[in-house]
Amino acid sequence: MFSHIMVGVSDFKRAMAFYTPVLQALGVQFRFLEEDHPWAGWQSSPDPRPLFLIGRPHNQAPHHPGNGQMVAFLAASRQQVQDVHALALAHGGTCDGPPGLRPEYHANYYGAYFRDPDGNKLCVACHGVEGNGCLAAKADFTVAE
Repeated sequence: MFSHIMVGVSDFKRAMAFYTPVLQALGVQFRFLEEDHPWAGWQSSPDPRPLFLIGRPHNQAPHHPGNGQMVAFLAASRQQVQDVHALALAHGGTCDGPPGLRPEYHANYYGAYFRDPDGNKLCVACHGVEGNGCLAAKADFTVAE
């Protein structure tokens, strides 16, 4: 569905120190780093896309996180949701919703929310039944017509 997602940052080195361990814990493969641009990218494995990118805004204007915008990463388990949330907080993130079930989304939605050091809202979520894995699970989620 997505080619890439770009998240703007104001302090590139600080952002790298935050995103590198968070994405590594999720098993997302590092793809490139161009410090003079500055930007970096990670990819889904084994496919080259979608890409997750961080960098200074192209127009060189200051970064401002958007209200109502969020990037959600898929976790392999509920434990991974907990681990990544804790790792994000340990690397300068702030909690925007602790790990837990969110039955208002669907019965098995287990997620955690946090903001990166620039204020960008992120989520890590598992959609499966505890113990059955989360990556291939289908959600009990329907959109009203």
